[in-house]
Amino acid sequence: MRDRNSQPVVKKIKPGISAMADTPEHASDYLRPLLSFAAAHVPVTKHKETPLYILCTAGMRLLPERKQLAILADLVKDLPLEFDFLFSQSQAEVISGKQEGVYAWIGINFVLGRFDHEDELDADASQESAVGRRRTVGILDMGGASLQIAYEVPTSTSVLPPKQEEAAKILLAEFNLGCDVQHTEHVYRVYVTTFLGFGGNFARQRYEDLVLNETLSKNRLLGQKTGLSPDNPFLDPCLPVGLTDVVERNNQVLHIRGKGDWATCGAMLSPLLARPNTSKASLNGIYQSPIDFNNSEFYGFSEFFYCTEDVLRIGGRYHGPTFAKAAQDYCGMAWSVLTQRFKNGLFSSHADEHRLKYQCFKSAWMYQVLHEGFHFPYDYSNLRTAQLVYDREVQWTLGAILYKTRFLPLRDLRQEGVRQTHGSWFRLSFVYNHYLFFACILVVLLAIILYLLRLRRIHHRQTRASAPLDLLWIEEVVPMIGVQVGP
Repeated sequence: MRDRNSQPVVKKIKPGISAMADTPEHASDYLRPLLSFAAAHVPVTKHKETPLYILCTAGMRLLPERKQLAILADLVKDLPLEFDFLFSQSQAEVISGKQEGVYAWIGINFVLGRFDHEDELDADASQESAVGRRRTVGILDMGGASLQIAYEVPTSTSVLPPKQEEAAKILLAEFNLGCDVQHTEHVYRVYVTTFLGFGGNFARQRYEDLVLNETLSKNRLLGQKTGLSPDNPFLDPCLPVGLTDVVERNNQVLHIRGKGDWATCGAMLSPLLARPNTSKASLNGIYQSPIDFNNSEFYGFSEFFYCTEDVLRIGGRYHGPTFAKAAQDYCGMAWSVLTQRFKNGLFSSHADEHRLKYQCFKSAWMYQVLHEGFHFPYDYSNLRTAQLVYDREVQWTLGAILYKTRFLPLRDLRQEGVRQTHGSWFRLSFVYNHYLFFACILVVLLAIILYLLRLRRIHHRQTRASAPLDLLWIEEVVPMIGVQVGP
């Protein structure tokens, strides 16, 4: 949806609604600017038939249940008093990470048109309709605190041990995006999971904790003083050459200096993947449904895009060897050179000093997660990193509204857009067709009346023509009767 200036109708506010945890009675006040914005862009006559969904994510999930319920209760009680949107208690909820992943997967595939099917399906082939539908794409999304993956899996999977089978059921979501249960061509089965603590910023914290503990333990064991002073720093392979920093944890301090060794950095990050020695598991020992890398396509968002584009400027189609070479070259540069390039505007406008400082670490972390954690081949060529798709930011909220209104066929939503584009023509055609219909009815009625009148005239003519014959027959019969009666 766009306004009169062709700008997306979007409004965001910070912080999240979880900030109302201690004052839940003001939750509706917090949402008022958002809903007022929406009310201004939806025609007043359509308010009562426009559904409103309030879906809360990670911030609310971290709150105790009683605080979640208090916030939702205030929204359900107060919002209907001020806004006429179609809204009920069931339309305000805290969604799980799994739901959020499914919505994100639906959103990107809808924007890419991967749910578009042929309008006509042969009745005999209805059982095999899923075979001919378009291939969907998977998503990889790495934020600051968490990492998420979602992709479609075949309806039939190989036989698994009981424990893995139970794990697979928990991580698989099957849903129908058709208008009813008979539309099986719209049934999708998606593997989706979220890894808390595997986002770029949180992974850096875990890495610093690991380095601090190992260095201090080694100092005590060997009687060394590595990292205890700026003159004898720990040489961090995950920071650019010459960059100095300090890690502080519980009154313990570790002085570090960048070494810029990207390969060594990747090796040091491997233990943080917590990956067991099994082909069926990925990060943190969680079961991962098999991926057909010869017949699949993925989009990488957030950190996957920032790591490839902000300073390396190779966002878009991902190529493992090219990315590794660019990341390694960046890490090997002196910090003074990088800061000078930043001042000269040689990096993306979205890059800042924080990005420059941790790009070496985050690029190594992204590379390890993708290839060692999720087992993507190093020469995998069907991954595209992106921030915008068709010049629009793809949010999980788009997938949420599509799912909530899934009983409206997706192809009808597309056709509705065409009808809106030609709205005036449609209204004119509608009126014209109705007049034409009534005119046809009138012509048919007149034809029937004329036909009945003609039949009536023919009937009268036949009646008048047969009258003399009847009189002649009477004259001949009556004398005969008289003769018989005479004797």
